[in-house]
Amino acid sequence: MPRGGKKCYKGRGKQFTNPEEIDRQMRAQREKEENGGVEVESKSSSEEESSDEEDHDKKKKGVEGLIEIENPNRVSQKSKKVTEVDLNAPKELSRREREEIEKQQAKERYMKLHLEGKTDQARADLARLALIKKQREEAARKRDDQKKAKEESTTKSKR
Repeated sequence: MPRGGKKCYKGRGKQFTNPEEIDRQMRAQREKEENGGVEVESKSSSEEESSDEEDHDKKKKGVEGLIEIENPNRVSQKSKKVTEVDLNAPKELSRREREEIEKQQAKERYMKLHLEGKTDQARADLARLALIKKQREEAARKRDDQKKAKEESTTKSKR
């Protein structure tokens, strides 16, 4: 036996349902459909066996059998009928999707303000561009002055 006293499930035989059992279940289902959903009062032995299995599956663990506990945080999954589902209703977005959309909208708003020159960064950029423009104009003026001075000196030296 392995450590911990745990059982090994390998090599166990598989349990298959008998074909007769399947036939009985199919007949019971057909009878139920023919009777308009009303169950037949007489139970066959297969139905009794299945009810015993359901009781065994619902066996409560620990103190659940002794104390009735209702967890308010537990949400049971309820299936909706097709008639109850509204396809035109707006889809509720998850938190991540909602945050992603808000982030994109904020970015678009910022870019719009930036293009209009209303943000601090846009003002700083425009001020920097104005300084660069002035520097380039001054540099161009100096070059022109130097060219004129050079031309005048070359014309004087030729005479």
